[in-house]
Amino acid sequence: MNLGPMEIGLVLLAVLLLFGYKKLPDASRSLGRSLRIFKGEMKGMKEDDRHRPDEPAALRGELVATPSSSSEAGAGARRVPPAPSAP
Repeated sequence: MNLGPMEIGLVLLAVLLLFGYKKLPDASRSLGRSLRIFKGEMKGMKEDDRHRPDEPAALRGELVATPSSSSEAGAGARRVPPAPSAP
């Protein structure tokens, strides 16, 4: 599906009629902020993955010891919840 100049012009005209020329700058500013926040969160998630490569991957239902665990049995361990069963 190709969009030519006529179709793009019609879409822009429809947006202008729906939102009005006064609200378009506010709407585009809000969209820009949302995209910036989303991009920052994605970058943060990638950095978290890079900084924690030594953490073992947990299987569902498995007990995984955290790095700060002591010698006591079960201390510092967390349980990964089992995956929901298919109906």
